Amino acid sequence: MLSPLEWEAIALSLRVAFWAVLVSLPLAVAVAWLLARASFPGRSLVDAIVHTPLVIPPVAIGYILLLLFGRTGPIGVWLDSWFGITLVFTWEGASLAAAVVSFPLMVRAIRLSIDALDPGLEQAARTLGAGPVWTFFTISLPLIWPGVLAGVVLAFARCLGEFGATITFASNIPGETRTLPLALYTLIEVPGQEGGAMRLMVISVVIAVLALLASEVLARRVRARLDGARA
Repeated sequence: MLSPLEWEAIALSLRVAFWAVLVSLPLAVAVAWLLARASFPGRSLVDAIVHTPLVIPPVAIGYILLLLFGRTGPIGVWLDSWFGITLVFTWEGASLAAAVVSFPLMVRAIRLSIDALDPGLEQAARTLGAGPVWTFFTISLPLIWPGVLAGVVLAFARCLGEFGATITFASNIPGETRTLPLALYTLIEVPGQEGGAMRLMVISVVIAVLALLASEVLARRVRARLDGARA
């Protein structure tokens, strides 16, 4: 059986991952659409910046967030003075760290789906009088939905496994920022806690596999529904 602290770490990880994905999803769709369809100076630079979290150490990402959103950082001071919001050493900060690390995976999956979308379908809707916003929500978004769903699940799974940026920016506070990976790390460091570490390791693997299976099942159902609608 899991201890209350282990259940607490699991629940916190799910909450952190949920809010990280939910808040970053609209921005990921907008950025993916911009990179896939728009042509503007500096597009390659924007693309590189978006995908930077994939290639730099997560600890470095956490340190950058600490410099920007810490109590003396430029954004952190502004959030505290104007809104009374403090992100460092909080579960909201852990969500921010997880969102930054997982954001490129979401953008990439959505962008691949947008690249596969036939622009002729959107042009046909435009010729029938539909505006850009209406065309996006009624034509484009339903067709790219499998890619959006895949990006969401990949990002969610990545958030559940985030360690380096979280421990650097949000620390390892029991009940506040000690997510599943941090709890596993803590148990490994304590002699005699091999059983608890093994339980959390198994749970981590099971959650990740279930998330990927759910993504595949949902994506197949969405594709089948879209194929049926086209027929």
